Amino acid sequence: MPRPFRFGVNLLTAAPADEWRAKCRRAEEFGYDVILVPDHLGMPAPFPALVAAAEATERPRLGTFVLNAGFWNPALLAREVATTDALTGGRLELGLGTGYVRDEHETAGLPFGTPGERVGQLRRTVEELNRLLSDAEHQPQPVQKAGVPLLIGGNGDRMLRLTAEHADVAAFTGARSVPGTSGQLAAISADELDERVARYRELAQGRAEPAELNLLIQMVITTEDREAAVRPFMEYAAPHMTVDQVLDLPIMLVGSTEEITARVLALRERYGFTYLTVLEAYMEAFAPVMKALREA
Repeated sequence: MPRPFRFGVNLLTAAPADEWRAKCRRAEEFGYDVILVPDHLGMPAPFPALVAAAEATERPRLGTFVLNAGFWNPALLAREVATTDALTGGRLELGLGTGYVRDEHETAGLPFGTPGERVGQLRRTVEELNRLLSDAEHQPQPVQKAGVPLLIGGNGDRMLRLTAEHADVAAFTGARSVPGTSGQLAAISADELDERVARYRELAQGRAEPAELNLLIQMVITTEDREAAVRPFMEYAAPHMTVDQVLDLPIMLVGSTEEITARVLALRERYGFTYLTVLEAYMEAFAPVMKALREA
């Protein structure tokens, strides 16, 4: 039996208190299982945003998607995590990554480092967080006695190894950073994603419990004309690909509600993805798909 689906929405746009709470309540009404926030300059500060989301909702889990390890000192992050878990009633899920936007680190006056250095910093952050939050003497303590679930996002071998060792949720972006740019991403093909998931499974063979597999969906468009819908985004999404190749990308859900529902089921069958995250702009468009999948 495959895992049941979970669905998250990543809220990217900061808003005043009433508007933010209304947006979170709407996500809950649509049926999202997890309300998520990113960790980018110019977007909501993660932990206060999640505390406000908890005050406005009752059911959804609340998570970071994902924190840039380079922004955070592990000891201070442990305090934030434990406090936020307590203030959200034990609903916190912690997502961590290396960070990929050089300009944000420079604006914050923080070193960016090479890819290897960033992965090393993330590993140290994960291991120190585990040490601190599992110490009964550490204060404050998280509410969740089994620990705050950990999601790690990334595609490279070093990231997949770290994910296999430590993460409760293995998150795949379906894209990679473009060398020589500050945060530009290029989509990877369906076959390339096959290889990355297979590599993760190889590294995770010794786990006592399998991780949940997550995919970040970049676009959800309900339409009867799939080709016309993606053409305006071709250069941005994947300039080296044909229209058919873009429509085959796992991170693109384009078509009728029935076609997108079938596509999500196919993603679970092919890759094992049971936890899908959509961006805020597509929160409403994806809601009928969630309903159809739960009724199937």
